[in-house]
Amino acid sequence: MVEVIKAPIETKIIEEVKPPEPPPPENLPPPPPQSAPPPPSFIPPPEVRVNPPPMPQPTITTTTVAPPPAPPTTFIQPPAPPAPPAPPAPRSPPRAAVTNIGACAPKGEDYPPAAQRAEATGTTAIRFTVGADGKLAKAEVIRSAGASREHKLLDRLAISKLSQCAFQAGSDENGKPVGATVDVEYVWKLD
Repeated sequence: MVEVIKAPIETKIIEEVKPPEPPPPENLPPPPPQSAPPPPSFIPPPEVRVNPPPMPQPTITTTTVAPPPAPPTTFIQPPAPPAPPAPPAPRSPPRAAVTNIGACAPKGEDYPPAAQRAEATGTTAIRFTVGADGKLAKAEVIRSAGASREHKLLDRLAISKLSQCAFQAGSDENGKPVGATVDVEYVWKLD
């Protein structure tokens, strides 16, 4: 028989040799920046409608308070003076006569184009004064045809046409010519 003797086992620890790191290249671009994660998506809150509280109805209340008592009077009042004589009855003011008012009233062809385009209508009221000589002394708009610029055109045209009218002065009770004030209205309408 042969006897086998096992030889002792020898072990060695071998370390792995790492290759040296290469030097960083100089011409390479820097690494890209790390981007932040995207923000969470926006979800609007649901719309909630709240009805306002009902308004209380206004109430009207009245209270009656008795007036304070009048202080007692102990003096004697003198008799009232006699009433002054009644003034004479007012005479109607002299009126001026307008001759042929139709000739000086604005006509359709006189309507300002801007007022036609704006379809401006209304009534211009004018107060005018005629002197004792029968000439127009003063004219003023007492009520405009409206508030717009086109209505103001109509007012100016009415005064312009009025100044072209022929007038006859009013007269007093003795037949003497006197001035008078008259109101006239121009109605503006589109046909």
